[in-house]
Amino acid sequence: MEYRQLGASGIKVPVLSFGTATFGGGNEFFKAWGETGVEEAKTLVNICLEEGVNLFDTANVYSRGLSEEILGKALGGLRNQVLISTKATFPMGDGANEYGSSRTHLIQACEDSLRRLNTDHIDIYHMHGFDGNTPVEETLRALDDLISSGKVRYIACSNFSGWHLMKSLSVSEKHGWSRYVGHQVYYSLLNREFEWELMPLAIDQNVGSLIWSPLSAGLLSGKFKRNQPKPENSRLSQGGSQGPETNFELLYNIVDVLEEVAEETEKSVAQVALNWLLQRPSVVNIVVGARNEEQLRQNLAATGWNLTNEQVKKLDAASEVPPIYPYWHQRGNQKLNPNPKFY
Repeated sequence: MEYRQLGASGIKVPVLSFGTATFGGGNEFFKAWGETGVEEAKTLVNICLEEGVNLFDTANVYSRGLSEEILGKALGGLRNQVLISTKATFPMGDGANEYGSSRTHLIQACEDSLRRLNTDHIDIYHMHGFDGNTPVEETLRALDDLISSGKVRYIACSNFSGWHLMKSLSVSEKHGWSRYVGHQVYYSLLNREFEWELMPLAIDQNVGSLIWSPLSAGLLSGKFKRNQPKPENSRLSQGGSQGPETNFELLYNIVDVLEEVAEETEKSVAQVALNWLLQRPSVVNIVVGARNEEQLRQNLAATGWNLTNEQVKKLDAASEVPPIYPYWHQRGNQKLNPNPKFY
């Protein structure tokens, strides 16, 4: 397993991490992701560790804390061998202070996550979304205090706009507080908007990109094909998908090329889609999930080999979409605004 530096930090993480949103199935939305219990979770954790995957990603909002509880039990006795990433910000109750990134909510959310995970520290603590109601200074000072207390090792964010992240980095620098070293983002062959602003920002500010939904909720798994019925057991059909409305013509154009490259490499469609991500600038880690052992082993086999530049270029061409303003305007003069170096 390859390890990469997480942004401007000293910690190295595996290029694949195991996402545990499939643990628990505490409501109808998360049931569509999976309903993994403790015993099956232990099996999946051990498979990950056998393959060198020691980073496990969860969030307090996943099945209202049940994912964290199951992960904590599955890691019993293994805590010193693993890295744990969890998140806060989204509502955990109906109270006025049970959501957001205020000092009040974050300190309570962190304590609750520590208890559910049965650990004394969180390795990477993400703000799951930007809170536009709370001063950035309050959020970052609270996070810096959590680091100083030893309850959190590193901080990261998720689903931020470019200005959200840049303002946060600036405030951290101004006050000498801990800065975000990672940004967990939505990125795949089917959804490449991340490249327009957030990727250049990540490169410029040395913020590692951790990718969620790398197969676009299973649309790039190889199960969706042109002129075939949509699978009934997919997250899409069961109401567990996120993201914009799917452009199926674009999807099928991408899948056509994925199948071509999969045949050339003797890999699966999903493995090719994951490997393409591992070769993108700023990408440090991909969060992969799995409902069962077979699916997990398939995803883990996306590493240890690389697509050729020619194969990457074919996939890029098939998945390219016109950028919105101001990015189409900026791309009109590559001398002023060069694209990230992909090849």
